[in-house]
Amino acid sequence: MIERYTPADIGAIWGEEEKFKRFLTIESLFCEALENNSLIPKGMAAKIAKAKISLEEIKEIEKETHHDIIAFLKSISPQIGEAASYLHIGMTSSDLLDTTLAWQIKDATTIILKDLDELIEIFKEKALQYKGTLCMARSHGVHAEIYSFGLKFLYCYNDLAAQRKFLKDSLSYTACGKISGAVGTFAYFTPDVEEYICGKIGIDYAKVSTQIVSRERIAYYLSLLSIIGATLERFATEIRHLHRNEVDEVKEPFYKGQKGSSAMPHKQNPIVCERICGLSRLLRGNMLVGFENINLWHERDISHSSAERVILPDSTIALVYSLRLLKRVVKDLNVKPENMKKNIELNRGIVYSQKMMVKLMQKGFSRMDAYDLVQSISLKVINNNETFQESAVKNKLLEKHLSQEEIKEIFDPYSYLVNIDKIYERFGL
Repeated sequence: MIERYTPADIGAIWGEEEKFKRFLTIESLFCEALENNSLIPKGMAAKIAKAKISLEEIKEIEKETHHDIIAFLKSISPQIGEAASYLHIGMTSSDLLDTTLAWQIKDATTIILKDLDELIEIFKEKALQYKGTLCMARSHGVHAEIYSFGLKFLYCYNDLAAQRKFLKDSLSYTACGKISGAVGTFAYFTPDVEEYICGKIGIDYAKVSTQIVSRERIAYYLSLLSIIGATLERFATEIRHLHRNEVDEVKEPFYKGQKGSSAMPHKQNPIVCERICGLSRLLRGNMLVGFENINLWHERDISHSSAERVILPDSTIALVYSLRLLKRVVKDLNVKPENMKKNIELNRGIVYSQKMMVKLMQKGFSRMDAYDLVQSISLKVINNNETFQESAVKNKLLEKHLSQEEIKEIFDPYSYLVNIDKIYERFGL
């Protein structure tokens, strides 16, 4: 991921030097496991653990070997004396690569979960704050019925809370290492070595593997990240629509000294929400690559490797960056309840049409007869520039079935929120 979008904490997990340090830890733990089983002399693991990583030297060696694992092993071997005889014995490159990858996924996910928790809490606060704030709900982009602005936040809160659980629960499957040798047969050491190493670094182990763990695990992980990203995108898109001058119900924060356009000094654009939408496309694209990586030849080829070096760091980084962007947007959102009220009144009351239809059905009308009558009144409102309530009062057929007081009751905007407390109670709010 480019530096512009890379928070330092998540970026550090995927750094090249950090990767080789994790390789070294795994090699040390491997010898420790062998020592515990009295298979090699004591003290070898400690010697390996003391080796220093020189990224420059490893890169220089790799120019000749064209193999980063061999370059790593060649770099540390002179430092560890007799322990070099036991270094990487019976292991294969993917033992290091896949186990390190699982370890990185676990640590990256810890950061993602923390940011998710913070964002979920902000959504909960906003849902409570705007529970009684009336706004216009829209379907097809067109005014539908009166709504609670708080429900927009509660809706997102619900999905993010569920996705957080899915992501946390997935780690036993997605953050899964393997130390099983060249094609996964444990030909040179026993499975308890794998269990020991994975336990020490806090990940699960594959009960069976080839030269690699199955790439279904990675595809699933990328799917979860892309789903979270899509939820962020959905809310960002909502803000972008409501931010428009013609709507002007909310505005993305615009901070002191910020500029909106190099050409038009008046512009205040929803650029952060647009950036979130763009990065969500990246997450979905990376997810598709993850699925392409499932189908490898026999016990493995390495067509997945080059892609994973890009898509896993980029996906975790892009998601953390997006979560932090949206936290700021939601926390500092400029909400305009008065403009919401004005927009409700723009339609001159036709959004109360279903309430009138239901009232007529309660008086004995069939659904279609009630629908046709209310639609005819609504069309007159649209075409004749009068209010729905005025047209309803003047309608002779309606007058026979509804009193003036009953008609007036239909146009109470807060009646749409009659059961909102029950919705919030489902969340313990």
